[in-house]
Amino acid sequence: MTHPLSESPRQAEAAVFQQDIPAGDYFIHPVMVGQTVRIVDIDGNEAADTLFFSLDDPSERYSATDTVREQGNVYLSTGSQLRTNLNRPMLDIVADTCGRHDTLGGACAGESNTVRYDLEKRCMHSCRDSWMLAIAEHPEFGLHKSDIGHNINFFMNVPITADGGLSFQDGLSGPGKYVELTALMDVVLLISNCPQLNNPCSGFNPTPLGVLIWDA
Repeated sequence: MTHPLSESPRQAEAAVFQQDIPAGDYFIHPVMVGQTVRIVDIDGNEAADTLFFSLDDPSERYSATDTVREQGNVYLSTGSQLRTNLNRPMLDIVADTCGRHDTLGGACAGESNTVRYDLEKRCMHSCRDSWMLAIAEHPEFGLHKSDIGHNINFFMNVPITADGGLSFQDGLSGPGKYVELTALMDVVLLISNCPQLNNPCSGFNPTPLGVLIWDA
């Protein structure tokens, strides 16, 4: 299911924060209640492996289970409300020019690279590596390895097959496509700009992402 596309009225020059995430790098930053964050697929066919945590208590975090159950849809787009593992509203998706985002496929790791591809792929850089590096380099957010749970793959296309499996396909996104979320609580945003070279989620060629934030 692909949702109708929705443009944002927000202009880049009015953003209070703007930064690009180089290919394969991470991004970590607070987004305060009422602020709106835009994640941009700058060159198209990139994947933004994304986690959200409560700024006040990182043990409260984005929950795929609660989000999917409450909205009755496995895909995310405009109108989706991200919910926490305490089933509290966390962020609303308020604009989306891509049309569908994955919340089932998970993130690449050394272990999954080995299982999916080859033993020699185990040491390739992965999203989990990026998250671990972000946690290590930013202790001020109080995140630990045990806080890393299920993530959202913005811009990633993971259709559900007829037999209930997952299929990693070329992305539905394109250059300049974006998704915007308004925070309903103070959150920590953690993104791995996916470095994956072995499946189509990054077009076999990782490219930059952009992040903009507007005040309420």
